[in-house]
Amino acid sequence: MTNTAMTNEEATDKTPPAGAQGAHAAPKKAAAKKAASPKQGGTKGKKVAKPAPKKATKAAGDTAHKEAGAGRAGSKGAQILELIRRPKGATLAEIMKATEWQAHSVRGYISSAAKKNDINIESSKNDAGERVYKIK
Repeated sequence: MTNTAMTNEEATDKTPPAGAQGAHAAPKKAAAKKAASPKQGGTKGKKVAKPAPKKATKAAGDTAHKEAGAGRAGSKGAQILELIRRPKGATLAEIMKATEWQAHSVRGYISSAAKKNDINIESSKNDAGERVYKIK
């Protein structure tokens, strides 16, 4: 058997051919692609709205149809509307306790529910200075 092991001199004597060893340069990066801004009237990235599918209409006398502004049964929104339908209405504190919402969330819901469901909600302060909401 012949020994095919290399000596240290043979192992380190691997010089690359001339011109192959040069300064290290960073790899070239692809050019940045810039999307057209809305000011320039570009259409890149804009989505076109598709028409919503039409829903089947309910038959006359269908008992599943909810009264306007009722909300889903048992939802926190339905609880709020139920509370403010009372003759004396409901204070902000009562609504917050029933829904476990913060004051700004209750006020926001009441504002949007009034607009969406075309409900006239009256806001006033009682003798104790608490905010009271009720449906007119």
